[in-house]
Amino acid sequence: MIKKKICMLGSFAVGKTSLVQQFVSGIFSEKYLTTIGVKIDQKVLEIDEQSVTLLVWDIHGEDEFQKVPLSYLRGSAGLFLIMDGTRIKTLDVVKRIKEKADEEIGNVPFKLLVNKADLTDDWVFTKEVEARAAELGGEIFLTSAKTGMGVEEAFVSLTKEMIR
Repeated sequence: MIKKKICMLGSFAVGKTSLVQQFVSGIFSEKYLTTIGVKIDQKVLEIDEQSVTLLVWDIHGEDEFQKVPLSYLRGSAGLFLIMDGTRIKTLDVVKRIKEKADEEIGNVPFKLLVNKADLTDDWVFTKEVEARAAELGGEIFLTSAKTGMGVEEAFVSLTKEMIR
Protein backbone atom coordinates (compact mmCIF):
# COMPACT_ATOMS: atom_id res chain seq x y z
CA MET A 1 0.00 0.00 0.00
CA ILE A 2 1.16 3.51 -0.84
CA LYS A 3 0.94 6.36 1.71
CA LYS A 4 0.98 10.00 0.65
CA LYS A 5 0.89 13.15 2.75
CA ILE A 6 -1.21 16.07 1.51
CA CYS A 7 -1.30 19.51 3.14
CA MET A 8 -4.33 21.80 3.01
CA LEU A 9 -3.10 25.41 2.85
CA GLY A 10 -4.84 28.76 2.72
CA SER A 11 -6.16 31.72 4.63
CA PHE A 12 -8.48 31.53 7.65
CA ALA A 13 -12.09 30.49 6.97
CA VAL A 14 -11.64 29.42 3.35
CA GLY A 15 -13.11 25.99 4.15
CA LYS A 16 -10.07 23.74 4.55
CA THR A 17 -11.55 21.76 7.44
CA SER A 18 -14.95 21.54 5.76
CA LEU A 19 -13.36 20.23 2.55
CA VAL A 20 -11.50 17.56 4.53
CA GLN A 21 -14.69 16.55 6.39
CA GLN A 22 -16.60 16.36 3.09
CA PHE A 23 -13.88 14.22 1.50
CA VAL A 24 -13.19 11.90 4.44
CA SER A 25 -16.67 11.54 5.94
CA GLY A 26 -19.12 13.02 3.43
CA ILE A 27 -20.41 15.54 5.96
CA PHE A 28 -20.72 19.31 6.20
CA SER A 29 -21.35 21.37 9.30
CA GLU A 30 -22.48 24.99 9.40
CA LYS A 31 -20.58 25.43 12.69
CA TYR A 32 -17.27 27.20 12.24
CA LEU A 33 -14.42 25.80 14.30
CA THR A 34 -11.03 27.32 13.73
CA THR A 35 -8.18 24.84 13.41
CA ILE A 36 -5.47 25.18 16.03
CA GLY A 37 -2.16 23.86 14.69
CA VAL A 38 -2.85 20.83 12.51
CA LYS A 39 -5.45 18.06 12.36
CA ILE A 40 -4.59 14.87 10.49
CA ASP A 41 -7.18 12.65 8.81
CA GLN A 42 -6.76 9.74 6.48
CA LYS A 43 -8.70 8.07 3.72
CA VAL A 44 -7.90 5.24 1.34
CA LEU A 45 -8.52 5.76 -2.37
CA GLU A 46 -8.41 3.09 -5.04
CA ILE A 47 -6.54 4.48 -8.03
CA ASP A 48 -5.88 2.23 -11.03
CA GLU A 49 -6.37 -0.90 -8.87
CA GLN A 50 -3.89 0.42 -6.32
CA SER A 51 -4.70 1.37 -2.71
CA VAL A 52 -3.41 4.79 -1.73
CA THR A 53 -3.69 5.97 1.87
CA LEU A 54 -3.91 9.74 1.99
CA LEU A 55 -2.74 11.44 5.16
CA VAL A 56 -4.51 14.79 4.95
CA TRP A 57 -2.95 17.54 7.06
CA ASP A 58 -5.53 20.25 7.75
CA ILE A 59 -3.26 23.14 8.76
CA HIS A 60 -4.51 26.29 10.48
CA GLY A 61 -5.18 29.28 8.28
CA GLU A 62 -2.59 31.90 7.58
CA ASP A 63 -2.96 35.66 7.93
CA GLU A 64 -0.77 38.62 8.85
CA PHE A 65 -0.65 37.49 12.49
CA GLN A 66 -0.15 33.74 12.14
CA LYS A 67 2.01 31.94 9.58
CA VAL A 68 2.04 28.26 8.66
CA PRO A 69 5.13 26.61 10.19
CA LEU A 70 7.14 25.38 7.23
CA SER A 71 8.09 22.25 9.16
CA TYR A 72 4.46 21.06 8.71
CA LEU A 73 5.11 20.81 4.98
CA ARG A 74 8.06 18.41 5.16
CA GLY A 75 7.32 15.03 3.65
CA SER A 76 4.36 16.30 1.63
CA ALA A 77 3.75 14.56 -1.66
CA GLY A 78 1.09 17.07 -2.69
CA LEU A 79 -0.64 20.29 -1.72
CA PHE A 80 -4.09 21.78 -1.91
CA LEU A 81 -4.05 25.56 -2.03
CA ILE A 82 -7.50 26.77 -1.03
CA MET A 83 -8.99 30.17 -1.69
CA ASP A 84 -12.49 31.45 -0.97
CA GLY A 85 -14.37 32.32 -4.16
CA THR A 86 -16.21 35.03 -2.22
CA ARG A 87 -13.01 36.73 -0.95
CA ILE A 88 -10.43 37.60 -3.60
CA LYS A 89 -7.79 38.56 -1.01
CA THR A 90 -7.44 34.87 -0.18
CA LEU A 91 -5.75 34.38 -3.58
CA ASP A 92 -2.87 36.61 -2.46
CA VAL A 93 -2.43 34.48 0.67
CA VAL A 94 -2.35 31.31 -1.47
CA LYS A 95 0.32 32.81 -3.72
CA ARG A 96 2.51 33.70 -0.72
CA ILE A 97 2.08 30.25 0.81
CA LYS A 98 2.92 28.56 -2.49
CA GLU A 99 6.18 30.52 -2.79
CA LYS A 100 7.19 29.53 0.75
CA ALA A 101 6.21 25.90 0.16
CA ASP A 102 8.30 25.73 -3.01
CA GLU A 103 11.30 27.06 -1.09
CA GLU A 104 10.80 24.56 1.74
CA ILE A 105 9.86 21.33 -0.05
CA GLY A 106 10.47 22.00 -3.73
CA ASN A 107 8.00 21.64 -6.53
CA VAL A 108 5.37 19.03 -5.57
CA PRO A 109 2.04 18.42 -7.29
CA PHE A 110 -0.69 20.83 -6.22
CA LYS A 111 -4.23 21.86 -7.06
CA LEU A 112 -5.92 25.19 -6.43
CA LEU A 113 -9.37 24.79 -4.90
CA VAL A 114 -11.68 27.79 -5.23
CA ASN A 115 -14.12 26.93 -2.48
CA LYS A 116 -17.67 28.04 -1.60
CA ALA A 117 -18.97 27.77 -5.18
CA ASP A 118 -22.44 27.23 -3.71
CA LEU A 119 -22.50 30.88 -2.53
CA THR A 120 -23.48 32.20 -5.96
CA ASP A 121 -24.80 35.55 -4.70
CA ASP A 122 -21.42 36.36 -3.11
CA TRP A 123 -19.23 34.76 -5.81
CA VAL A 124 -16.44 37.06 -7.07
CA PHE A 125 -14.19 34.55 -8.87
CA THR A 126 -14.36 36.21 -12.30
CA LYS A 127 -12.44 35.38 -15.48
CA GLU A 128 -9.93 38.09 -14.55
CA VAL A 129 -9.35 36.54 -11.12
CA GLU A 130 -9.15 33.10 -12.70
CA ALA A 131 -6.38 34.39 -15.00
CA ARG A 132 -4.46 35.65 -11.95
CA ALA A 133 -4.98 32.28 -10.23
CA ALA A 134 -3.77 30.42 -13.31
CA GLU A 135 -0.38 32.11 -12.87
CA LEU A 136 0.27 29.59 -10.09
CA GLY A 137 0.43 26.92 -12.79
CA GLY A 138 -1.72 24.22 -11.18
CA GLU A 139 -5.08 22.82 -12.12
CA ILE A 140 -8.01 24.81 -10.71
CA PHE A 141 -11.09 23.17 -9.21
CA LEU A 142 -14.26 25.01 -8.23
CA THR A 143 -15.45 23.31 -5.05
CA SER A 144 -18.18 23.43 -2.47
CA ALA A 145 -17.54 21.73 0.85
CA LYS A 146 -21.27 22.12 1.52
CA THR A 147 -22.58 20.31 -1.57
CA GLY A 148 -19.50 18.20 -2.28
CA MET A 149 -19.08 19.70 -5.75
CA GLY A 150 -15.58 19.07 -7.10
CA VAL A 151 -14.17 17.71 -3.82
CA GLU A 152 -13.74 14.03 -4.70
CA GLU A 153 -12.57 14.91 -8.21
CA ALA A 154 -9.86 17.21 -6.84
CA PHE A 155 -8.53 14.60 -4.41
CA VAL A 156 -8.53 11.89 -7.09
CA SER A 157 -6.76 14.19 -9.55
CA LEU A 158 -4.03 15.12 -7.06
CA THR A 159 -3.59 11.50 -5.98
CA LYS A 160 -3.16 10.33 -9.57
CA GLU A 161 -0.52 12.99 -10.13
CA MET A 162 1.33 12.04 -6.93
CA ILE A 163 1.60 8.34 -7.79
CA ARG A 164 2.77 8.78 -11.38
